[in-house]
Amino acid sequence: MLYHLFTYLREQYELFGAGIFYYITFRAAMAIILSLIITTVFGKRLIGFLRKKQIGETVRELGLEGQSQKKGTPTMGGIIIIAAMLIPTLLFAKLTNTYIILILLSTVWLGLVGFLDDYIKVFKKNKEGLAGKFKVMGQIGLGVIIGLTMYFNDSVVTTREVIADTPVVYNSSEKQISEPFTRLDRQGEEHTYVHVKSVTTTIPFVKSHELSYSKFVSIFGEDALSILTPILYILVVTFIIVAVSNGANMTDGIDGLATGVSAIIGVCLAVFAYVSGNYVFADYLGIMHIPHIGELSIFIAAFIGACVGFLWYNAYPAQVFMGDTGSLALGGIIATIAIMIRKELLIPIICGVFLAENLSVMIQVAYFKYTKKKYGEGRRVFLMSPLHHHYQKLGYHESKIVTRFWIVGIMLAVLSIVTLKMQ
Repeated sequence: MLYHLFTYLREQYELFGAGIFYYITFRAAMAIILSLIITTVFGKRLIGFLRKKQIGETVRELGLEGQSQKKGTPTMGGIIIIAAMLIPTLLFAKLTNTYIILILLSTVWLGLVGFLDDYIKVFKKNKEGLAGKFKVMGQIGLGVIIGLTMYFNDSVVTTREVIADTPVVYNSSEKQISEPFTRLDRQGEEHTYVHVKSVTTTIPFVKSHELSYSKFVSIFGEDALSILTPILYILVVTFIIVAVSNGANMTDGIDGLATGVSAIIGVCLAVFAYVSGNYVFADYLGIMHIPHIGELSIFIAAFIGACVGFLWYNAYPAQVFMGDTGSLALGGIIATIAIMIRKELLIPIICGVFLAENLSVMIQVAYFKYTKKKYGEGRRVFLMSPLHHHYQKLGYHESKIVTRFWIVGIMLAVLSIVTLKMQ
């Protein structure tokens, strides 16, 4: 809102200094500062309110050290995280930007799904919360909306160079959106470009690093591309959102783990969003230029600030838990951003901690069922899943597990950023 206000004041009244709001870096800095203030200052008040209303964590007895001490700790702290992301974004971002609209929708959508789950646990005294099938339905619904918008909305485009004797669009699933325009490269040479509507993604560690989803269905013929490509794309988008959202939810099992890992991932995504939206950096790095995606940096800045600020109260020993209100939203936000910046194939690296937590549960369940069927008794690969509980069972302190997971997360984030030049 402030962006649009100061734009109006500058154009109508030539207000001195209003032009600073045109800079993404300034607005991103303001977003991260405001989100930190919201979480640290108002977070304490929220904790007091939750305690007063006796909105505390119900702990299942799992035989873990220090588990009983967590009983009654205020939960649903994800409310303050969501507020700390929404308010700075609404103030400093361009609210007409399609990517901003999508990410705000994702935040509210999954925040409400998580809130409903926490509400049932806390107020209805049902430890299971919202039935798993309803959670998945909510995640699938968001995935379909994101997929449809990314595929059909004409403001979601990429920049493609016009080369002589080479078609601008490659098949019926793509279309040219803009008239040709020229830009100068680093050597001062003029190049012609157009904006193209296509569903392409980035392949890490590969020289020809752009891949169109239409290639996967091209075997069915040119006529089928316009039908099969959006179906495939929406299925992939939905799967990613469900997987990453649940991965973040599983990771939120000990103090500060999911919050810290999410903040690290946020920094990585902010770098990708900024360089992908900046023509100069995109040209220098030889990566896909995505017009208007840089605006997403403002939301991601608020995302980082919200996570870091929440750690003030969520680090060991936690004074508040985010609950599913926060964890489902954080995972869904990360997945949505990765899809929008065309880095979904990097998710196994960027979100490596979430992936490990997810896989540990899947391996544990599958092996238990297999051995029970074969030997008559279920056996386990891990002492307990998700993975962080396995290390707790081995006798590691919570804070040590969290710190080491953060270190792994930082390593994976650096590796992901390095892929910008490893092609």
